[in-house]
Amino acid sequence: MSGPVNLLLNRRGLLIGSLGLVAAACGPQPLAEAQPPSDDTDWPFALRVAVGAELRAQQRESYDPAYVRIAYPMGDVPDDRGVCTDTVIRAFRHAGVDLQEAVHKDMVASFSAYPKTWGLTRPDTNIDHRRVPNLETFFKRRGGAKTLSKVAGDYQPGDVVSWRLTGGGLPHIGVVTRKKLGAQPLVAHNIGAGTQEEPCLFNWPMQGWFRFSSWT
Repeated sequence: MSGPVNLLLNRRGLLIGSLGLVAAACGPQPLAEAQPPSDDTDWPFALRVAVGAELRAQQRESYDPAYVRIAYPMGDVPDDRGVCTDTVIRAFRHAGVDLQEAVHKDMVASFSAYPKTWGLTRPDTNIDHRRVPNLETFFKRRGGAKTLSKVAGDYQPGDVVSWRLTGGGLPHIGVVTRKKLGAQPLVAHNIGAGTQEEPCLFNWPMQGWFRFSSWT
């Protein structure tokens, strides 16, 4: 992959994303094979997550890793900006799940189970759910973790996949959508140019694979 990987720190010096990677590294975006429905209320949970991710890819969005104070629950950064985790958060909200609240409640109950990378001594509703390692930990604790596969066909719409980016090991995360390029499903992710749907499932070392057929 060409170009440097730049370590991005927010104003508190806390890593929440990566920039400096050209979005085109995942290849050109193919034509859509499935358009988001006008109403997916009765669809299975995973498909609603996939549709939520697809809808984010239709929005103009700038990559912005700044630490922002947001409301709780259902808090969000401005709709025209975000990082990779915000794509996942917004996709789950489309399916009726507020990961901000869910992660916070789990961290309050089991703070010691979460990474200590940022030196925090207590949960922070502004940022905890926007960190890839925290989402990975939460999804594992929810029972959604699956054994990593190198077979593209094993990945289904609504699956969440995380990586460690080549050239620095920064965490990244995205949502598998309903679209495919050949046999490979597209992934909605934000690596620097807003949420894009791209065939980048195996572009970087995969760290986590999570699936939730329902959420109760």
